[in-house]
Amino acid sequence: MEKLHYADYLQLEKLLSAQDLESEKKGKKAHDEMLFIVIHQAYELWFKQIIFEMGSIKNLFNNEYLEDKTLGLINSRLQRIVKILELLNDQIRIIETMTPLDFLDFRDLLQPASGFQSLQFRLFEAHLGLKWEDRSPVERQYFNSRLRKEERAILDNVIAEKSIRELIDSWLSRLPFLEFSNYTFWEHYRTAVENMLNSDEQSIQENHTLSDPEREMEIKNLKATRESFETLFDKDKYSKLLDKSEVKFSRKAMLGAIFIFLYEDHPLLHLPSRILNSLIEIDELIIKWRYAHALMAKRMLGTKIGTGGSSGHQYLKKTAQRHSIFSDLFNVSTFLLPKSQVPVLPDEIMERLSYHFDVLRKG
Repeated sequence: MEKLHYADYLQLEKLLSAQDLESEKKGKKAHDEMLFIVIHQAYELWFKQIIFEMGSIKNLFNNEYLEDKTLGLINSRLQRIVKILELLNDQIRIIETMTPLDFLDFRDLLQPASGFQSLQFRLFEAHLGLKWEDRSPVERQYFNSRLRKEERAILDNVIAEKSIRELIDSWLSRLPFLEFSNYTFWEHYRTAVENMLNSDEQSIQENHTLSDPEREMEIKNLKATRESFETLFDKDKYSKLLDKSEVKFSRKAMLGAIFIFLYEDHPLLHLPSRILNSLIEIDELIIKWRYAHALMAKRMLGTKIGTGGSSGHQYLKKTAQRHSIFSDLFNVSTFLLPKSQVPVLPDEIMERLSYHFDVLRKG
């Protein structure tokens, strides 16, 4: 039996012969087209790995009960995605070694090919939780016209599945500690919030260093904070935000996330807290990647349209601002309290949030 060879295992002959320069076909080889192809092929390979990790994460979250070891596995795979996204952000620095003139040497030969046609990036977004309705009508039109029919079918199937965002919502909504025996956490939390906001208002009123306009502005900001909390406490107000897509997570999920972050120092909540922070990291890195991509497009193209027909820099900048998947988790910070003001939990709940080991000692 022939021994496995490194080059055969990695199919290097196929991989390293997949850089076909359009400029060379036209008889005028553009040196930097090789870099352009390799960078984008590397992106697609890493997208494939991210999608592979997301598939396993979704399968693990589909279980109604998640053991600690499962949560650890989920977080380790989310952290792997984080590290890949950090690498993808760094790759932009490599492509920026190419000057605008170098790019213009072959850019027109690429039309109408563009990043719009990256099915894997669209699958990546869909697995996280970006739906068709989250996109502007212009975006939907671009995708419908740029993706092949079979690619659109694949993307539609993934969008129809439960996304990671939806699975996280379901998981957070099942948090068992919010109501326990005769104890309702949110009653105590709401009291703590009122005490905090009243204390803040008193501090503003008694701060003699503030001018009248400054005091008025701070009181106005505090009023907006009160309204944010009121929306959280009022089911009907929160439902209206959901209907307008101003929030994505259900109210139960938001309350669960707040509880986890407030008590993240307790052993049983270490892993849930790390998972939520990993999702925030992933969202943040995608936003940074979009912004970096937008700036690169501006540097390379100025105000020219993109090869796919978009407005180039302006389009990429707008999607960076609009397509945050886990913005609700970012916003949890709005509802956190200083540690000294976090309500003390009953002993029974405290015990359940800790690890207990029975140690038998022999004399």
